[in-house]
Amino acid sequence: MRFVPLDTPKPISKIGLGTWQFGSREWGYGPEYERRAAQIVRRALDLGVTLYDTAEVYGFGRSERILGAALGDDRSKVVLASKILPVLPVAPVVEQRAVASAARLGVGSIDLYQVHQPNPVVRDRSTMRGMRLLQDVGLVGEVGVSNYGLARWRAAETALGRRVLSNQVRYSIVDRAAERDLLPYAERAGRLVIAYSPLAQGFVSGRYDAKNPPSGAIRRANPYFLPENLARGAGLLDTLREVAAAHDATPSQIALAYLLRHPNVVAIPGASTVEQMERNAAAADLDLTDDEYAALVAAATAFQPVTGLAAVPKLIRARSGR
Repeated sequence: MRFVPLDTPKPISKIGLGTWQFGSREWGYGPEYERRAAQIVRRALDLGVTLYDTAEVYGFGRSERILGAALGDDRSKVVLASKILPVLPVAPVVEQRAVASAARLGVGSIDLYQVHQPNPVVRDRSTMRGMRLLQDVGLVGEVGVSNYGLARWRAAETALGRRVLSNQVRYSIVDRAAERDLLPYAERAGRLVIAYSPLAQGFVSGRYDAKNPPSGAIRRANPYFLPENLARGAGLLDTLREVAAAHDATPSQIALAYLLRHPNVVAIPGASTVEQMERNAAAADLDLTDDEYAALVAAATAFQPVTGLAAVPKLIRARSGR
């Protein structure tokens, strides 16, 4: 396992484990998944994974409880990251929610506490006042944000008066907006970009195509899985397969290696099985050549999916079977 080159109290692995699906019914894994989740966490520990990401909203707190219980006595050895849903992110609420998350996780301190979304009405001054107090009393180690643009990330740092270590954003080889300004800032300032949905919910796995779309509700709501976009992505998937063949790897592993090539990026894919966790972790040790990276960039740039408002009527038709 490789780690990010940052000065942090605990090493942060380049591959982490995202736990949105822990306790969340919408993924459709069934009641037995709670036992399997514990097996996934234990195997991740064996593989050297040190970053575990959850949130109070995942399964309405169940994800935090499942993760904390699975880690057991190893909780103090890893970087536990959780997130507050900023419905009313004033200082007293931030403090209260952190106490509740720490209790569910079974820890006395949350290593990385993140603001899950930027609040469109409440700016970060009061939020960061609460975060600063949590740091001062030792309940929070590092502060992070999620889904922030660069200007608001920097404004949050100003409000905190200290570094906001990380910004967790949607980042994958098919969604590369973070490369415009967030990644350069992270490398320049010694900060971290945490890539969620780094496999685009399985779009880059090669398992799906226009004739074989996914069946789960989460993926059916994702415009990338529209038949038109699955067809448009064929060239990118072919390139991922070609590079994967040269490394005896899978397309998903190459898609992760693409992200991890950036020194200040970590990826937090989820895992539905122990085997998937193993494959994800192995991606941290893959080294892409300059030519392979350039080929992936070219293929990703050529992929022009239908997204945003233009995708809405197509999603409605796809979900209704018309």
